[in-house]
Amino acid sequence: MRLFDSHCHISDEAFDENRDALIDEIRASSVALCTDVGSDLATSLKCAEAAEKYDFVYAAAGCHPHEAKDFDEAQMEQIRALLTLPKVKAWGEIGLDYHYDFSPRDVQQYWFAAQLSAAKELGCPIIIHSREAEEDTMRILKDSGIFGRNRVVIHCFSGSAELARQYVKLGADISLAGPVTFKNARRPVEVVQTVPLEHLFVETDSPYMAPVPFRGQTNTPVHVEEVAKKFAEIKGISLEEVAETTYKNACEFYGIEY
Repeated sequence: MRLFDSHCHISDEAFDENRDALIDEIRASSVALCTDVGSDLATSLKCAEAAEKYDFVYAAAGCHPHEAKDFDEAQMEQIRALLTLPKVKAWGEIGLDYHYDFSPRDVQQYWFAAQLSAAKELGCPIIIHSREAEEDTMRILKDSGIFGRNRVVIHCFSGSAELARQYVKLGADISLAGPVTFKNARRPVEVVQTVPLEHLFVETDSPYMAPVPFRGQTNTPVHVEEVAKKFAEIKGISLEEVAETTYKNACEFYGIEY
């Protein structure tokens, strides 16, 4: 069995003291590939370095909405340059986050649209972060003309099954993480029930949001198997089918041969 953790942050400072052990742990697990996702220029550079260093790691580069207030055109040009590297496979994560509002909403929206435009020119896959900003996220995505042109995934999806259905109809994919395993996780379960397996990815978003039974601990890509197990339980199919299909889905999204 092989799993693809489609969205993690192994370059996060949470792993600085034990990254070698983390890499060994991943290598010994059923996780065959993972994507290390940037949140600003500095982390995107680290992700690109990790992808170069480790054979099973690919990278994404972009500016997260939390960091939008400190982003500028010069940094965006450097992100664009990173996307020319062979193992930097997607622009992301980008989007809107109205839960924390660490950056003003108008600034978030400006850089979300600007990064979509740049990614559209490159034709690269795009990783979307959307939290408590469903209407504006959808509006900006539609206005960008990105659907049907670039591959798009809504990562750590927190919306309704109906919203997921709308995204899939537009050609996007849906990725879910640890919250689908939580005791009172109604909406994520409904999303997995509703969305065809061919449009689903599994992820950890580690070091955040560890799944049951590791909730409250530092999350790692190895725990993506718990997310896949929950998918299998919800859909009434084998873990092996979930693993193989979501592996292929993520490889096709990122343009990785499998």
